[in-house]
Amino acid sequence: MGQAIIGSIAARDDMQLASVWVRAAGQAESLKLTAGTLVSADIRAVAAAADVLIDFSLPQATAEVIAAVSDAAVPLVIGVSGLEDAQLQLLDTAASSLAIVYDRNMSLGVALLEDAVRQAAAVLGTDFDVQVQETHHIHKLDSPSGTALKLGEAIAAARGTEAGDMHYEVERRGEVPGDHTVIFSSATEKLTFAHSVTTRQVFADGAVRAASWVIGKAPGQYSMHDVLSKKTDDSL
Repeated sequence: MGQAIIGSIAARDDMQLASVWVRAAGQAESLKLTAGTLVSADIRAVAAAADVLIDFSLPQATAEVIAAVSDAAVPLVIGVSGLEDAQLQLLDTAASSLAIVYDRNMSLGVALLEDAVRQAAAVLGTDFDVQVQETHHIHKLDSPSGTALKLGEAIAAARGTEAGDMHYEVERRGEVPGDHTVIFSSATEKLTFAHSVTTRQVFADGAVRAASWVIGKAPGQYSMHDVLSKKTDDSL
């Protein structure tokens, strides 16, 4: 994702890559960076050099990333999947003083898919059975995916049921970037909503868009719905 984010920033005229966090100095050799970009294994130095930080690392690094942006007082865009309750609580606490965009899927299509299935669930209610199906590459660690859980939670909230009762079907195959399908079915009809990712670049583009949007926003925790909302920013 790092290289995709770098490419997405380079394609914009209104943004510049300030710094990159790496685990080891040698990793920078494969990155296409412009002169003057800070490359460091010190996340605090990386955060301090930027106006906003984008994090797609791992849940194990979340506490360290939040501490760094809190110290530097810069907004955070985080698309890390598989966060647990303790890490989500850290985000909630940090959002009292920082603007944070957190979403388990940064694509524009998934934000619209969530809206659609929420509306369908509210109308159809519990008379229809629901299945959430997801397919990802074999390297993905969390199961079900964060996006599948996000969709399931939206459906459960709309129907007034428990998210834990949702039925998920999970497949790990090849290098699939991410496919999600939600099926509402009764004895007489079936309604299907689907979204497929053709390249992981979509997540990078969404995160960079969120990074541009969140600068200057009031402290709080936002999602891609907020980033896309015309009510919050008519310029997007």
